[in-house]
Amino acid sequence: MSLIQSDSLTIIQAIKTVPVVDRIALILSIWFGAGLLPGMPGTFGTIAAIPLYLLVVGLDTVYKALLILTIILGAIWSSWRTQYIVERSDAREIVIDEVAGFLLTVIFFPFTWLNLFGGFFLFRFFDILKPPPIKRIEKIAKGGLGIVLDDLLAGVYASICLLLLLYMIS
Repeated sequence: MSLIQSDSLTIIQAIKTVPVVDRIALILSIWFGAGLLPGMPGTFGTIAAIPLYLLVVGLDTVYKALLILTIILGAIWSSWRTQYIVERSDAREIVIDEVAGFLLTVIFFPFTWLNLFGGFFLFRFFDILKPPPIKRIEKIAKGGLGIVLDDLLAGVYASICLLLLLYMIS
């Protein structure tokens, strides 16, 4: 049995009423409010990941790897908790999966405008299109892992395409 009835309580209301640990999960899963913006929450979540990329792009590879691992684990946990709290699987407001997928796309590339915008558009393309096996995995995997895994695969596809694009133009 869940803590909150989804038909009578929105995520914003839930943030005000749940215990602190669940509040942290909700805030992370909506990536500090980006997932609450109307229309295209996935795109807004991806845009909201850009400042984090800009903040960490100059770090050593080991720190970037630790950061992306932390984001992925946090995304799985917070997505799972939010799903439980609001009683909806893969609620549109959950955008931390886009943050994880986008960061996986670009975090190991140095900052250039081409890397940033190319990574952004390629990630959104694969996240929306969901080519095989992304669509299948999205249907098979459940819970927080299911929410995050399809975006991570879209991030891998986008990263490979960005690498090929950079190779072709150099």
